[in-house]
Amino acid sequence: MNTRKVLMLLACVAALGSGCASAPDPLADAGRLDGLMPTPVLLLGEQHDAPEHQALQRQTVERLAQQGVLAAVVLEMLEQGRQTTGLPRDADEARVRQALGWADEANSGHWRWAVYGPVVMAAVRADVPVLGGNLPRERMRPAMSDTTLDSTLDPAALQQQRDALREGHCGLLPEAQVAPMARIQIARDRTMADTARGAQRAGATVLLVAGNGHVRRDLGVPRHLPPDSPYRVIVSLAQTDQPLTTPEAQAADRVWRTPPQPPRDHCAELRQQMRR
Repeated sequence: MNTRKVLMLLACVAALGSGCASAPDPLADAGRLDGLMPTPVLLLGEQHDAPEHQALQRQTVERLAQQGVLAAVVLEMLEQGRQTTGLPRDADEARVRQALGWADEANSGHWRWAVYGPVVMAAVRADVPVLGGNLPRERMRPAMSDTTLDSTLDPAALQQQRDALREGHCGLLPEAQVAPMARIQIARDRTMADTARGAQRAGATVLLVAGNGHVRRDLGVPRHLPPDSPYRVIVSLAQTDQPLTTPEAQAADRVWRTPPQPPRDHCAELRQQMRR
């Protein structure tokens, strides 16, 4: 788990900016999705503080909806059980936010509507249901003590998950909290996988939007999909010329690059948040 994701999960740092109007359009070339479709599940990863990535998500929703192949949009940013199913395509934002439990500041994960609202509304306007995929808050504490979750990953992947938490917390996380928090991550991935699987329909694609760490083949959502269930993975990286050495990128079917974000000292931000 990278430090950006940690700041979202623990410190409730809001995703930054909207900026979508100036975002590049990798989907302008229809061939950008060639080789990925058709697929029952398309996992689209993001860096949460890169506004271009949410613009790409909206464009992907619109493209798949125009082709008539979008079954549902599953979002990490919403708890499982929240959904727009049954809302008319002309529902206004207030009605959509009410259905999703998306408060003025943010919903349960402090995700800003200004950032993800365009993605949601693109699906609503296309008459495609938006489904919450994340672990509900009331299930987090039980997950922390559920040792059976450890066995859902092989030992190497479980160690990777724990190491990612240590690194993502800049070495600030007490060791006693590493295993319980890794179980929350596993439970989140399993919940998103269950939601995506339940939304599938023949001949259509479920689009699942989550952080890059959640779409990792080695330890993310794919590990909880049925072994015989096809899927494709896109990773979005806010970099232009660096080698694709991250585990997410190396195992992805496609990598979409966007301009780098302004430098930030995420570890300093995390230290400040953890002192509160």
